[in-house]
Formats: sequence, C-alpha cells, structure tokens
Amino acid sequence: MTTKNSDIYEQLKNNLYQDDAIIGEAAGIAMGLVMMGSLDEDALSDMVQYAHETQHEKILRGLSLGIAMICYGQLEAADPTIQTLTEDKDPVLRMCGMYCVGMSYAGTGNNKAIRRLLHVAVSDVNDDVRRAAVISIGFLLFNAPEQCPNVVSLLSESYNSHVRYGAALALGISCAGSGMKEALSILEPMINDPVNYVRQGALLASAMVLVQQNEHMCPKLKTFKDLFSKTMSDKHEDVMVKFGAILAQGIINAGGRNCTVSMRTQYGHTNVPSVVGLLVFTHTWFWFPLSHFLCLAFQPTYLIGLNKDLKMPVMKFKSCAKPSTYAYPPLLEPPKEKEKEKVSTAVLSTTAKKAAKSKSSSATPMEVDTPAAADKKAEEKKEEKKEEKKEEKKEEKKEKADEEKKEKKEEAKFELIANPARVLVEQRNVMDIESSSRYSSVWNRNGLGGFIVLRDTKGGAEEDIIETLQPTTAAEDTTTEEKEPSPPEPFEYTE
Repeated sequence: MTTKNSDIYEQLKNNLYQDDAIIGEAAGIAMGLVMMGSLDEDALSDMVQYAHETQHEKILRGLSLGIAMICYGQLEAADPTIQTLTEDKDPVLRMCGMYCVGMSYAGTGNNKAIRRLLHVAVSDVNDDVRRAAVISIGFLLFNAPEQCPNVVSLLSESYNSHVRYGAALALGISCAGSGMKEALSILEPMINDPVNYVRQGALLASAMVLVQQNEHMCPKLKTFKDLFSKTMSDKHEDVMVKFGAILAQGIINAGGRNCTVSMRTQYGHTNVPSVVGLLVFTHTWFWFPLSHFLCLAFQPTYLIGLNKDLKMPVMKFKSCAKPSTYAYPPLLEPPKEKEKEKVSTAVLSTTAKKAAKSKSSSATPMEVDTPAAADKKAEEKKEEKKEEKKEEKKEEKKEKADEEKKEKKEEAKFELIANPARVLVEQRNVMDIESSSRYSSVWNRNGLGGFIVLRDTKGGAEEDIIETLQPTTAAEDTTTEEKEPSPPEPFEYTE
C-alpha cells in the first residue's frame, strides 16, 4: 500500500483487462491501494478510460474506489479530476467524484469542498451519488467531529432514505470513539426508521461512536447494547438490520474492548490505513465481504514502558482518576432461569360430591378436609411463599445497595496500573509514572500513551524484566501431523 510500485501496478492492470467482474473489482481497489496519494496521471487516465469501456458495474465500483485513493491528500491539485468525474453521465463515476472530494480533502474541513458535497447531496438524480456525497462529509470533518452533527442534522431528516443512511455513516466516521451526545441524539431516532438499510446504518454508526465507552463516560451505552442484542435475537427483524446489529456488536467489542476506531494517531496526525479502511468499509453496501477492511481503522489503546534495551521493566503507572472512570464495561450475563411455581390441582364439583357421599356412607368417620378447606390451605401456602420471596428480594436489594455504597465510599481517587497497561485515548491526559518508581520518562510531556522510553535513575542496580512468552508455532504432538505439501511448480494455463 502507498508504495507506488510500477511493476505491481502493471500486473494488477493486466488482471483488470481480463474483464472478469470479481477479479476486476479487486484489481481496481488494489491499483488504488498501490498508487495511493500519488495523483499519477497515467494511472488515472488508464482507470477512467477502462471505466468507460467496461460493461461490469462491479469493476466500475472497484475502479471508483481506486481513483479516489489515488487522489488522497492532494487538495486543490485533484480539483480538475474531481470536476471531470462529477460532470460524467455515468452515476458510478459521479459517485467516484464524491469519494475523490472526501479523500483529497480528508480531515481538512474545507468549506468549499463541504459546499460542493452538500449541493450534490440535494441535487443529484442518482441515490448512490447522493449517499456518497453525504458519507464523504464524515471524512472531511473527522478532525473537527463537533461540527459534523450540525452539518448533518437536517440531512438525517431527509425524505430520501439514501441520504439518511449517508448521514448516519458520516456521523459514525467523524465522531468515532468520541461518545458524543449530539451524534447519539441524531442516531437514536434513526434506529426506528421505517427503511431497513437506514436502521442498519444507524446501528453501525452508533457502535462506532460508542466504541471503548463505558456507562460512566456515556450513560446511553447500556440502552444501545441492549438494543444490539435484542435486534440480533428478534425473529421478526429484517435480515439486513440483523447483519448491522451483528457488525455493531463486533465493533463495540473490538479487540476485546482494547481497540478504538480512529483516523488519527495519538499525536494528532492522519492515520492513512484507517482512512482507507473506512472508505472501503462504506462499500459494504454493495458487497458485504468488504466489511473486513474496517480492521484497518482499529487502533490499540495501550501504554508500554521500555528501558534502554527496549525491554519491559516491572513498574507501575499512576492513573489520576477513579478506577470506574475508565474501567471495562461489565460483561454480558446469561439470563437467569425463573423458578417454576407449583400450581394447585383443580377440584371439580363431581369429585366434591363423591367425597361428601363417601364421608356420609363410611362407618368409621375420619377427619378429612373438605375441598374448600384444602383450597384455603393451598392459597395460604401460596401467600406465605410470595411473602417469603418478597422478603428475600428486599434483603437482596438492601445487600446490593450496601455493597454499592461501600464501593462508592471506598473507591480511590487514583489507580496504579502495571506495565504494560490498557490506556484509553481520554485517559492519556491523566497518566503519570508512579512517584516512588525508579523510572522516569525520557520525553517530558503532558499525558502518556503508546510506547515510551524510560530513564533508569538507579543505573547500576539490576532490573526486573517482564518475561515475554514466545508464540508456539506447532502443536505439542507433531509426530502424528502430516507435513504440508510443497507448492506446485510454475505452469502456464491454457484453455
């Protein structure tokens, strides 16, 4: 990716010219990945020319993504290419022009580019072009996510369902990992939209916004998580919406809740693989296997201290915040089985008459309860059981409340975290090295995150190093396993 290797590009171009739909789409995307950000005139002319010639729409869509990637980060230099594409008769190439705007001005928040996208979003005759224009707004505003809800709020209420879907994804892309209340307030009503793919987009976007959030940081997290699980298990829900809920559940728990979705590095620079991953992920609309590209946008959130030999010493970091502030969200609990209550047997009028006759005819009278008395006793027992259960529930609630009070009272104002540590993006500003530690950071700056090199204040003393486990390549019992066959020799395929 971004190597601009001409040999690889030529091989991919040869595969493109085979005019096979699936291979051609993959080749178009791969050509864009190789030549990304180059604005190579020869590559652009080849791809645009073949886009006009081919009859396969899949190849057209692959080329549209590839052309957009070639325009990445070129700003005004890409304007002539964008102008020719937006004036084309083919709607797929006009859609490509919208993605070119999003890629060439990614993260800049350029007003001229936003005005162009908004104009196309309300004026173009093709729904795919309008949807792409709105999605591209998210790429422009990811460095200023607080502006995106204001720009997209009216589009989220559009009569056109494709525009509403685009507005949802634009919010998810620009506000990813922020837990922004304004974005969630727009997405929440869209989850109940009458159109199935709009609901899918709202679920995906809400998961991207809520990734690595907990209830302390975002109180609405629990309602959205319950909604994801409910949508997945609902038999009457549309398949498309279920697919969106499954992806949303995976996004919100990405990397064991140790990853976030972000197009910026921890130092504020644009992360190119994340931008590429989210761009191709938007084409899940056309072909769902492209959803795997979202993995490029996942970034681990960590803090790892290294000594002069680049090994991890045993030490602790100090988080100057309450442990619950940045804690893991609670794990899902399996539903508790309800105790089945025993139902008293119904007494028929005929059985009561027979019992009365047998009592009168019996020679030795015995004390036998009448059916009415038996019913009364059963009802009394039921009431006693209900009262006992109520008392048990009250006691459990009291115990839980007491435990919560104790936890609240006993919760410390800081937390010591061992090296290596999971540190969220918002948590970096409150991280520091423990005062009693023998180590200090080489680079003095506010907040700690990622890899940091440590200075040892006790140079002569021995260091405790954390042992790293080597990955096992083979199973324990390798004798019974068969060896893999060697790859075939080079050959030429002839029909």
